[in-house]
Amino acid sequence: MGFFKELKEEYEVIKERDPAIHSIMEVFLYPSYRVIRSYRRAHKLYLKGHYFWARLISQRAARATGIEIHPGARIGRGFFIDHGNGVIIGETTIIGDNVTLYQGVTLGGTGKEHGKRHPTIGNNVMISAGAKVLGSFKIGDNSKIGAGSVVLEEVPENSTVVGVPGRVVRRNNKALPQDELDQVHLPDPVMDDIARIKRENEELTQKILDMEEMLKDLQASKGK
Repeated sequence: MGFFKELKEEYEVIKERDPAIHSIMEVFLYPSYRVIRSYRRAHKLYLKGHYFWARLISQRAARATGIEIHPGARIGRGFFIDHGNGVIIGETTIIGDNVTLYQGVTLGGTGKEHGKRHPTIGNNVMISAGAKVLGSFKIGDNSKIGAGSVVLEEVPENSTVVGVPGRVVRRNNKALPQDELDQVHLPDPVMDDIARIKRENEELTQKILDMEEMLKDLQASKGK
């Protein structure tokens, strides 16, 4: 792909997912663009067995952008990291097409595995700020990981995951994550349970108060 075609494609990706961009020249200022260009060069060297030079390029990019992508990772097209500081992508990570990551995301291993030890991210996936995906399993296509979640096991396609550890709280997402890019309005089953318990407690308290009033009335009628 030629430089200008690549630049235009990157601009279209950023414009689609970040309302803060206003001109194609701003692409050069985005850490995501800078680190991906470095990653592509480093990855080619890695595949040829030039591991030192590949890591040298990736480490320089990490110091410049705050985004660390191991040159051994495999990344598809339409990849975008919004802001990006603190993002870490491990060596055996595989990322599909049209994936969006936010700052503080880790695609890492558990420290107990060998070989394929990092996650595989499907197509059209959004991983929100601060989320950690740890282990050699797959995040299914069209899925969304909520901010701050810690995902330790496979996620089916079209799912929404929140919590620590991450739990699937919605399946069969109707819209693609990159169409919404919503990190906030996600279901929270824990808060739903707390709200239900609170309602039930209020109802129970009211019943006890009613019974106390009935008892007082009964005692008063006997006293007469």
